[in-house]
Amino acid sequence: MLLRSAIILALLLIPACATPSTDPQRLPAGNWALDADHASVTWRVRHLGLSWYTGRFDGIDASLDFDPAHPDAAQLTAIIDTASISTGDPDFDRTLANDWLHAAESPQIIFTSNRIEVIDGTHGRAFGDLVMNSRTFDAVMEIEFYGGSFNMLAGRDTVGFGADMVIDRTDFGVGSLPASIVGTEIRIHIEAEFLRQGAPS
Repeated sequence: MLLRSAIILALLLIPACATPSTDPQRLPAGNWALDADHASVTWRVRHLGLSWYTGRFDGIDASLDFDPAHPDAAQLTAIIDTASISTGDPDFDRTLANDWLHAAESPQIIFTSNRIEVIDGTHGRAFGDLVMNSRTFDAVMEIEFYGGSFNMLAGRDTVGFGADMVIDRTDFGVGSLPASIVGTEIRIHIEAEFLRQGAPS
């Protein structure tokens, strides 16, 4: 009986798993909040010039004011909990948070967009200010729009994006080791789903 119920539920949810649409006419405008359960921020930096050492941030939040019919007018704010840096080594995580990113003095890493450039129907760039380690610099986020659909599991319209950003750690005073040991270029990759706020459309 339990198996039968599970099969029936799965069959009922199949229509909700349709391919997301990138057609602006089929997606509602509005304010969107990050679905943190379906989002990630990973980063990579060269180690001894031999490999890309990879870590992530576990504490992330973001908000998006997005009208698919006017994507160039979107407003994005993304916030990372500095102390949530994670490499799989708790002792090293504390070193990175405290000695490299100075989490006590700069508890958040914040990106705020001030201009959106539309490249094509699914790609764009977000230009804005990145605040990290008590320093602020211009930053550019390369964005891919995966599309949107009504998410039956969440009961809300949902849109998905991938994004990449490259920064120079020395601009933000992150670490003092020479580039021959730890590269200066940090590559950041973001995967994010946003849920439309307010009453479902």
